[in-house]
Amino acid sequence: MRKLITILLVFFFSIHSLFSNEEENTIEILFPKAEFLNDYTARIPFKVIDQLIVVEAEFLSKKGNFIIDTGAERLVLNKNHFPKGQRITKKKTQTSGVTRIIDQPYERKLSEFILHNFNLKNKKSDIIDLSHIEKSKKMHLLGIIGYNILKDYEVFIDLYLNQITLSRVDKYGVKFDKKVYAETIADSLDFKLKKHTIVISGTVNNQKVRFALDTGAEFNQLNKDSHKKILEKFRPIRRLSLVGAGKKKIRVLAGKLYDFRMNERLGVGPMYTIVTNLRKMREAYGTSIDGVLGYEFLKYKRTIINYKKEKLYFINSPIFKP
Repeated sequence: MRKLITILLVFFFSIHSLFSNEEENTIEILFPKAEFLNDYTARIPFKVIDQLIVVEAEFLSKKGNFIIDTGAERLVLNKNHFPKGQRITKKKTQTSGVTRIIDQPYERKLSEFILHNFNLKNKKSDIIDLSHIEKSKKMHLLGIIGYNILKDYEVFIDLYLNQITLSRVDKYGVKFDKKVYAETIADSLDFKLKKHTIVISGTVNNQKVRFALDTGAEFNQLNKDSHKKILEKFRPIRRLSLVGAGKKKIRVLAGKLYDFRMNERLGVGPMYTIVTNLRKMREAYGTSIDGVLGYEFLKYKRTIINYKKEKLYFINSPIFKP
């Protein structure tokens, strides 16, 4: 008999998971620093660890962290800390997100995932070894929260206040809580949702580009095979050695990308960027892209993501006068 798993997530109080085989065990995940505003909205403070957005949690009586990663398709659980003795199966497809291409991912179906009274049916999680991330970032990593959890909320990622706000939306993307933000929305931008990936169209040096918005990307990335006019706006600084998801080292060229514009009103830059081969990222993101916008973009733009409306909203950071 296939094992059923129920996870109950309650901000400020706890998340409960019910694993049923011959007996049931109750598992709690706590977000002790979360602020519950009402039935529809919660704020969770986060810390930035090596340009990754990380929320604190407590799982199986162990304190640890979850990475917020819009580039990940699903909830990811760290195999090192997942309960032993649970039946898992090898996944046929590759896993994307902050871990990018994983060599040996495993998959578990979550029959039910509830975020404070909201029942999200038939979620799936990937169970993989994240020990290389734990070691390199020097943190106790319990897992990664990806698209299949975030998509039913309007998600405000605020790197000015270091907090993420989740507000429940209906199937049209309209918030149930009408008074979520004290700040004024300064601008907005349409995007295309390709599979689970937010794709922003824009230009660099008047050349059209398609960039993925990925909160799990420590660095902005630009395809090394980009048009030469795009590469003209990249100013190299040095070469870096990075450890990929499969624990393989790669050499990349790091520098700054200039003149990225989303439209006539909205531009960002210069942004620290690495130039690398993005050919394999088509499978990870579910579409071909010219580059990736990560932490470097978000630190300039206080960004609200509405998956249902396929729209981004931007809030300006305060300007303090001396």
